[in-house]
Amino acid sequence: MNTIAWLLLLATLLPYVAAIAAKAGGKGFDNNQPRAWLQQLQGWRSRANAAQQNLFEGLPFFYAAALFALWRGVEPAVIAPWMVAWILVRLLYIGAYVAGRGTVRSLLWGVALALNIGILFAGL
Repeated sequence: MNTIAWLLLLATLLPYVAAIAAKAGGKGFDNNQPRAWLQQLQGWRSRANAAQQNLFEGLPFFYAAALFALWRGVEPAVIAPWMVAWILVRLLYIGAYVAGRGTVRSLLWGVALALNIGILFAGL
């Protein structure tokens, strides 16, 4: 079960990877009004911020699927590889988003969704 806890934590940290990418080294960052500054970003920094937002949006389903599977009695060792795959795909997603590879990004999003569905139905 410790592995599942660590994987849930790693998944939670993914949006912050994108947020740090968007903000690191940016000029004129205003920590008093960070959202206004982020809205003005362009190029790869803007895409990193968009990735951050999407990663936050994807967390509830990931958590719900994992917790449902555990609640249904699925052994952690069964869903852990699916969770690792989801995290790796989402890391690739960040890279594709930041690089401006829209088609690849969308395909990776779909793979992550399929992995989430797999985790969810592992509990049935």
